[in-house]
Amino acid sequence: MSFTERVSYLQPEGAYAVLAKAQRMEEQGRDIIHLEIGQPDFQTFPNVAMAGIRAITEGKTRYNPSPGLSKLREAVAEDVKNRRGIQVRPEEVVIGPGAKPLLFFPALALVESGDEVLYPNPGFPTYEAMIRVARGKPVPVPLSEEKGFSVDLDALEELVSDRTRMIILNSPGNPTGGITPSSDLERIAVIAKDHDCWILSDEINSRLIYDGVPYVSIASFPGMKERTIVVDGFSKTYAMTGWRLGYGIMPAELANQVGLLLTHSIGCTATFTQYAGIEALTGPQERVERARTEFKRRRDLIVAGLRDIPGISCQKPDGAFYVFPNVKAFGKPVDELADYILEEAGVALLPGTAFGEMGEGYLRICYATSLTKINEALDRITQVLKQLGIHTG
Repeated sequence: MSFTERVSYLQPEGAYAVLAKAQRMEEQGRDIIHLEIGQPDFQTFPNVAMAGIRAITEGKTRYNPSPGLSKLREAVAEDVKNRRGIQVRPEEVVIGPGAKPLLFFPALALVESGDEVLYPNPGFPTYEAMIRVARGKPVPVPLSEEKGFSVDLDALEELVSDRTRMIILNSPGNPTGGITPSSDLERIAVIAKDHDCWILSDEINSRLIYDGVPYVSIASFPGMKERTIVVDGFSKTYAMTGWRLGYGIMPAELANQVGLLLTHSIGCTATFTQYAGIEALTGPQERVERARTEFKRRRDLIVAGLRDIPGISCQKPDGAFYVFPNVKAFGKPVDELADYILEEAGVALLPGTAFGEMGEGYLRICYATSLTKINEALDRITQVLKQLGIHTG
């Protein structure tokens, strides 16, 4: 069957492919520890879930405006002001069924055929997919392990050009957990203004930051709000992955165009889901802090355990719930190594190449699971890697 060029590049996300194989192994009786899928193991917080249930029982199950309920847009605007220090009007907020439409649709609205879009590599696979669907030219920008997986600024300055339409940032990042420091953001802001290009800032993990590291959005820098799209959502912070609820902050004129794309593709985001989102933002935040504290404990455990394995070096990430250990010492392509660990140890994790060619030599491990399972996974990985041996050639 023949398809258009714009979809011919699309590939499955590696996480779902590994999950499918791991589940088949479980069906055959294997005990598998899942460290591949990036979602919290907590249940949606009770007050949030009950708000959604109440909305259903009250009949809030009909169509609503494509950009979202006014009450939720107002709540997002207030939250962005309080947490990011950015003055936002509700008409600059667009609600979507998950964060992905708020990544895709601004690209469709802004990127013309042949425009260059710079994006992090290794990075979230949707970035390259949406650039290609928009008929833009993907330009990968390497992340620097030496700088905690922040953007390689020297490479960025070499790659940006008059053809650059957009620069995509992700901090804290998937797959690395790295944070782009304020000083780097300041330099990126200057680059964006000098080349008159947009910034799309994926901030879905902004509430999951550790060790007192401050969070700074590039949209808060002078002159940047009007050229920045901030994308965030509820999945990671409030354990709402299946609720499909996200939002974008952008200039009102662009928000209107994105709203039209929502109108003609999705229609609207589920009404009762949005009422759950209102409760998430305006209700008690203690569970968010408890979850963040627990994720920090898990991060510290898995980083220490990985560093104890001969042949592995591992940065301690400042955010999200991923680690990105360096496994180059084993001398094997990481897709083979990840498959070997799944087959031999029963631990499902991802090769760094699931996030781009520059992920070669790394594994992506999600530690959003219990301390008991993390300890068991570390023991299993240690044993099978001992059998493999370290490459010294």
